[in-house]
Amino acid sequence: MKEYEFTLKFKLPNPDTDADMYIDTLYESGCDDAIIGVGLRGLIGIDFIREASSADEAILSAIKDVRKAIPKAELIEASPDFVGITDIAKLIGCSRQNIQKLLSKSNRSFPFAVYAGSQSVWYLFEILTWLIEDKNYDIDQSLLEIAKITRNLNFIKESKKLDPEIQKRIQEFEADIFGDSSQGKWGNT
Repeated sequence: MKEYEFTLKFKLPNPDTDADMYIDTLYESGCDDAIIGVGLRGLIGIDFIREASSADEAILSAIKDVRKAIPKAELIEASPDFVGITDIAKLIGCSRQNIQKLLSKSNRSFPFAVYAGSQSVWYLFEILTWLIEDKNYDIDQSLLEIAKITRNLNFIKESKKLDPEIQKRIQEFEADIFGDSSQGKWGNT
């Protein structure tokens, strides 16, 4: 069994409900390995350190435990997923300057940012994979597994919001749009 560290954010069924009322119920339903945050009305954030045989088992069991306590809670985000330079440095245990140096010397091999600007954002899974494959970093496999499942979970969650007609049209032109038909069907990650 390994320990997996991740955060799940949920929207409560009734935004006017005081989230504090769920704390004891969450602990009793199996979330006793978590820190529960109730700062914003209508939302609840739960930081887990869960033992499991795999990252997907850890996250899926945590979601089930939350749903036992709050049956109609809606998953908003699983993290870590999106990261900036400071987040990357903290997660891999180096300085922010070290990450910036890697970025500047990467000869365009550094993963493309999801958002490029003064505070660029990347998918953690892509950054970790790049560090392993291109820079020979020794990355904690638990972190890599968590980053992969949180990215996929967030993609799946967001894909449920897609307009089916637009999705169908994009599939028709997938090779033209993405330049490679081997990438799989629209929505696959």
